[in-house]
Amino acid sequence: MSKSDDAYESALAELQLALVRHQQRAMESGEKALIVFEGRDAAGKDGTIKRIIEHLSVRSTRVIALPKPSDREHSQWYFQRYTRYFPSGGETVIFNRSWYNRAGVEPVMGFCTKIEHEQFLRDVPVFEAMLVESGVRLVKIWLDVSKKEQAARLHERATDPLKALKASPLDEAAQKRWKAYSMARDEMLTRSHTPIAPWVCVQADHKKATRLNVMRHLVKALAPKDLAKTVESPDPDILFPFSLAALEDGRLAK
Repeated sequence: MSKSDDAYESALAELQLALVRHQQRAMESGEKALIVFEGRDAAGKDGTIKRIIEHLSVRSTRVIALPKPSDREHSQWYFQRYTRYFPSGGETVIFNRSWYNRAGVEPVMGFCTKIEHEQFLRDVPVFEAMLVESGVRLVKIWLDVSKKEQAARLHERATDPLKALKASPLDEAAQKRWKAYSMARDEMLTRSHTPIAPWVCVQADHKKATRLNVMRHLVKALAPKDLAKTVESPDPDILFPFSLAALEDGRLAK
């Protein structure tokens, strides 16, 4: 194992311990945490979530990755299929893709109407404000990956038998509709980034750096101050609050 690998494993263990200690406190206090992971295909959501939950309580931690909606769910209020999974006291819930499907995959692939897309973008700030005001700690994370890196990861999925279960029928569209996904991302972040429910963005081309910086952010965002101060802040060149400037200055891949 190289020195860089040693440093990564050491930092990872330290951050996982901080997350365990945070969860111990959250379970005692009844705190409710809801973490939303969004990003392009192959941006590293699965791997990042795996490291976050590795040592957390199975009973108090849930990862939600929903399949396409059923006919019954199509007839419901859009947010209804997600609210049933929201955390109770002492629980941490992580969405591996979320209600933001309606701001990304659905409009790009034609799975929703323009009216439904617009209605979602209008309603989601109000929905999330109600959620936070009810006592839920909401963290929203956008993992951004370059077109070149996405292509390499999708090729690996397609050729590695051990990654066959990660493959999706939508993978092919990820590169072909890159610009459409970029436009959808830009509108989503612009219209759903609010003071009460902000987005943080992560340059996710380097998996290990992505994981460490996301975990640092979670400790800083969720843990009590005495625990949060034991962890260094995320690298601002890798993880940063969304701003309109990020759409133009190269921090988010075009």
